[in-house]
Amino acid sequence: MFTDIKAFYDQFVEDFSLFDAKVIASKYQAPYTAVSAEGDIWESKEADEILTYFQILLDKHASEGVVACKYENLECVAIGKSCFLATVTWTMMKAGGEVTSNWRESYNLVRTNDGLKIFTSIDH
Repeated sequence: MFTDIKAFYDQFVEDFSLFDAKVIASKYQAPYTAVSAEGDIWESKEADEILTYFQILLDKHASEGVVACKYENLECVAIGKSCFLATVTWTMMKAGGEVTSNWRESYNLVRTNDGLKIFTSIDH
């Protein structure tokens, strides 16, 4: 279990560097709910809404000069046979490695025929 989830986030980091919302959105399962650290909730019912959401986030990161990200402190717990709770600390970085932001985020993942998919995330 842990190996699959670590591989999922390792690939997420590689995919993030492409700044392609379609690639990032493919890691998410509709319906999807995101909750900010302030408690703002964003809900999507369809895959195209997830794509729009991630395009907005990628544009924001690009405008801040972000070119890469990394994760640390991965924790995960199985919830039944096919679901997992994973928590990571994200760091966004500029080309020279300067940190622009970091935060802790928890994810609910489900194992599908297409691999692991995120269906809920909460920043904290």
